Amino acid sequence: MDKHHPIYRLTVLALSGVAALGLVSACSDKPEDGAAAAAAAAGGPEPKTLEGAKAAAQTVFDRFSGGDYDGAWEMYTSAGKQAISKKDYVQLNQACSRKGLAIQLTSARLEGTDKAIVIAKQLVAAQSYTMVYEKDAWKLEPAQEGLALYKLGAAKAIAAQKKAGTCANQ
Repeated sequence: MDKHHPIYRLTVLALSGVAALGLVSACSDKPEDGAAAAAAAAGGPEPKTLEGAKAAAQTVFDRFSGGDYDGAWEMYTSAGKQAISKKDYVQLNQACSRKGLAIQLTSARLEGTDKAIVIAKQLVAAQSYTMVYEKDAWKLEPAQEGLALYKLGAAKAIAAQKKAGTCANQ
């Protein structure tokens, strides 16, 4: 499959979305997430539960799809934050991300006590994401493809996405 094949482009776009996502405090209107919201509001640790991971994942998806890239970056793991500065992350996503398309959590499972795998869907594309419990909160762990893109810096990452046809705002 070459870089111009529609499936390749959709895959690269989805992986770019994964790379661009971050994680923040759990917050939801759902009653079962009340403990997560209360812990986050009180400055305490988020619950180390599947519900806590799901609430945090949906929050990062909402921030990203709503264009709050600063807030999404804050929800990254330490490794994600080391791979790209907040300034470059915001610049990259303002240039290339599809703002306004909702990302909905469709399923999730715990993998041990410090890791959750969540599946989310945007339009017709589904993608798995890894949430890691780090420093008393669930954080988004960028995919390897995202980390590689981030290490280029904003200008080169934007150019690479434009060349691959995955920059939404070309």
